[in-house]
Amino acid sequence: MQTRHRGTFKPDHPGPYELSRGKIEALIKCEACFWLERAKGVKFPGMPGFLLNTNTDTLLKKDFDQVRGVGPHPIMVAAGLRHLRPFAHEDLEKWVSSLQFGASPRHFNTLHHETNILFGGGLDDVWENIETGELHLVDYKSTAQMSKTPKPLDESFLAPPQDPKVPDYKASYRRQMAMYQWIMRRKGFQVSDVGYFLYVDGQHVGETGMLDDQDPAQAWMRFKTAVIPFVGDDTWVERALLKAKETLLMQNSPMHSPDCEYHLFLNGVDNATSNIS
Repeated sequence: MQTRHRGTFKPDHPGPYELSRGKIEALIKCEACFWLERAKGVKFPGMPGFLLNTNTDTLLKKDFDQVRGVGPHPIMVAAGLRHLRPFAHEDLEKWVSSLQFGASPRHFNTLHHETNILFGGGLDDVWENIETGELHLVDYKSTAQMSKTPKPLDESFLAPPQDPKVPDYKASYRRQMAMYQWIMRRKGFQVSDVGYFLYVDGQHVGETGMLDDQDPAQAWMRFKTAVIPFVGDDTWVERALLKAKETLLMQNSPMHSPDCEYHLFLNGVDNATSNIS
């Protein structure tokens, strides 16, 4: 049995190279860091897991599983989407398993033959139009706006900042939606350009606390919820995979992005140490 090709890229390995949505996002942010990690096996500092966010995803899926394949959830009705219902499919549990995306063709992946890249990830959910059969991809998002005047949870919440000097932190969310739409289409499904971000926003304004007065062993956090539509554009995704393969085959490192945090850190270290006598 042929071993899976993942981790550090091996040019002579005949198997498809497994590349996740997150690694394409890394390529977009900095080609040099992508090359160092994927082509040369450099281990970057790890990030702690955001388990509270993971738990909200788990609970939201349980909410929609209660009506999966049957009809709309009340939040869908409230958002004017009573023509949708959570999509029931035998492979759904495999589609949501992001860490195992390359384990089988039934997981959420597609083989891009031109690059021999097995590209995939993990969905949060899929909603089905009961009138047309068209699918809408859904991404759960957890946040907590700490401002005294939180922004409204609508399309503007996902839009790029009007000031170009302000970092566009949600660009990766929009790209993720497009990448997953591209994969889902290549798996043979009719996919709408319209995806949905289901936001839960932890509240603090007007809240008196979170500990339960009757049972102090329990605590509660109130969330505002919103279903935000987003029109994805996946026309760039294949070019990104071609760029990824080109970068993987480079003999020398490409340039770091000017705003790459690792590049800025290393430059700062070099400058500081060069002044030490």
